[in-house]
Amino acid sequence: ASAIIRRYVDLGKALNATALNAIGTRYVCLLNATELNMIDPNSLKLASLNLSACSQLTKDILYPKAKRAFSDQHYLPAYYELIKPYLGGAPGADLKALSKDNVNMNVSTLANLRRDSLLSLTISEVENLLGVNLGYLKKWQHKSPIWEWVQMQKQSELDKLHIGLTGGTQEGYINIVAQKFQPTSSASLGTVAMTLHLLPALLISFLMMLVLS
Repeated sequence: ASAIIRRYVDLGKALNATALNAIGTRYVCLLNATELNMIDPNSLKLASLNLSACSQLTKDILYPKAKRAFSDQHYLPAYYELIKPYLGGAPGADLKALSKDNVNMNVSTLANLRRDSLLSLTISEVENLLGVNLGYLKKWQHKSPIWEWVQMQKQSELDKLHIGLTGGTQEGYINIVAQKFQPTSSASLGTVAMTLHLLPALLISFLMMLVLS
């Protein structure tokens, strides 16, 4: 499928709505950044895509295109359904604005938002986004990135939702969401180990110098 798509593009064919629907949800994730950038935003008006299984790069490229394509319907109730397949690439600011529109977002859609975008939302904004689906958040609380969002909130504020969410920050404590770091090289570890090994001797020498002086 990937080879056929490449051949189609190499022949100078446009990735218009007809082509996108032919590629469909099953193969849209095969498009690379160059091909994605070739898509005209207006083509998304007639295409039916689902990006939930695609890479974050794919979502990040297609969301602004979809936002532009449906911009003339931004204030209509239908806008949310049109933009929903692309929300995995939405920045936090757009989600905050969407929280004011009573969209009743599914928790599965919430779980597929960009991690940094979800973590930027307040409790009230998540509550407004979910609307009538708020009660389902409890079943999804241990799924990333929802779990990281829960850990960043005050437990006392989560309790006010009355849906049984746990894992928030207790009063007087700070929850730290783990980040991924590059592993320290063996050479660096060796240097640290040698420094720690010599530290007692260095301290003793320093104290002796103070006493003798």
